[in-house]
Amino acid sequence: MSRTTMLQIGDQFDHFQIQAHIAQGGMSDIYRAFDMLTSKEVVLKIPDKLSIGDPAQYERFQRELEVMRTLQHPAILKGLGSGKFNSTPYLVTELIEGESMRELIARLAPLPSAEAVSLIRKIADGIAHCHDHQIIHRDLKPENILIAAGGQPVVLDFGLALTKKAFRVTYANLSSTAGTPDYMAPEQIEGQRGDVRTDIYAVGTMLFELLAGRTPFSGDTNLAVMAQHLKGSAPRVDKIQSSVSPQLAAVVARCLQREPEDRYKDMHALVHDLDNLDQVDVSILDKVSTPSPLKAFLRTPVFKTIGSTLMLILVIIVLAFVLKSIH
Repeated sequence: MSRTTMLQIGDQFDHFQIQAHIAQGGMSDIYRAFDMLTSKEVVLKIPDKLSIGDPAQYERFQRELEVMRTLQHPAILKGLGSGKFNSTPYLVTELIEGESMRELIARLAPLPSAEAVSLIRKIADGIAHCHDHQIIHRDLKPENILIAAGGQPVVLDFGLALTKKAFRVTYANLSSTAGTPDYMAPEQIEGQRGDVRTDIYAVGTMLFELLAGRTPFSGDTNLAVMAQHLKGSAPRVDKIQSSVSPQLAAVVARCLQREPEDRYKDMHALVHDLDNLDQVDVSILDKVSTPSPLKAFLRTPVFKTIGSTLMLILVIIVLAFVLKSIH
């Protein structure tokens, strides 16, 4: 199946009837479908035939199948099965009704601390379950988390997951680093495979975003964001949102330490602190730089607009002076 032969509503694929096209990723199309054997609605993930020809892309798809068969947790998308139809492999997962965490952030962030902690605590517990089974997600971000009924987050897309059986592969149609710049740990940016502390960094970034309404680092390009992860220090979230307690800010700061060994040793330790915020040691905040109001203003879009305008005016003045000198 190629992009030009995308399944249409009403089409039959194996024993599934296509109801809607949900999303299109870098290597797969995702459909809402009706399973005619079980009379249930499910989600079908079908790789593009062009990507199946790439061994690395196919390894990514097989990796996700392995993860789906291994994990059973409320915060992890359930794999219902897999198969092949007309030589095309496919993955069947449960259908989650709800919105993505990205949509939630766009609507509501910054969230009150209690709500942000409750959401992240459930995600962290699910990822701890992954780690207990020697699975590292490596691409945690709001787009890969659905919020189901009752506020239960569900983590999906394990295509970049590192498993105990996985080997290093190079993706022909992906960037050389696995992950998304805003949520990538420094070691990922440097090309390392990562470990449980890599996921801890991403969870900390998402907690920061829920609390502050923005990610710790920003830039005009992916390279600019990556450079800040490598060389910069995340600001104190309690200095951005005064309603955030120093204890919660300390949890975020520990997650976002540049060196992996300075972060929580595992996800269970993070969950423990989220459950016992009153006992959190805040001394780590002494190591976190707090930008002055002037520096914070210099980084804002408003200042960049003013700077661009002033630069344009300066160029016009210089050109006028040069032209006057010539005449």
